[in-house]
Amino acid sequence: QVQLVESGGGLVQPGGSLRLSCAASVSISSFYIVGWYRQAPGKERDLVARITSGRSTNYADSVKGRFTISRDNAKNTVFLQMNSLKPEDTAVYYCNALGGRPEHLTDYWGQGTQVTVSS
Repeated sequence: QVQLVESGGGLVQPGGSLRLSCAASVSISSFYIVGWYRQAPGKERDLVARITSGRSTNYADSVKGRFTISRDNAKNTVFLQMNSLKPEDTAVYYCNALGGRPEHLTDYWGQGTQVTVSS
């Protein structure tokens, strides 16, 4: 059974930094794409950043130049380095992985970690 466990969230002042981690119970090399989504109160869950098995990356326009996604296959962990944080980055951040057989792809989700940016 695939499990994704996020950590690293918390309260930070505007302009500060946090690094989120997502530890997988299986080899992340088995996933086609791993990424981070976030959901603010009353809003939809949106893509923040994702990285493919070939290490190609995509970012939401709102975080380009501030956030960096990376993966450590040896540790089965995906990271999200968040710099220059803004109050509008406040949300629950979820780890996501797309895996399974090509004819039956499956989305896996973590339980989420809260990030609050406030002075």
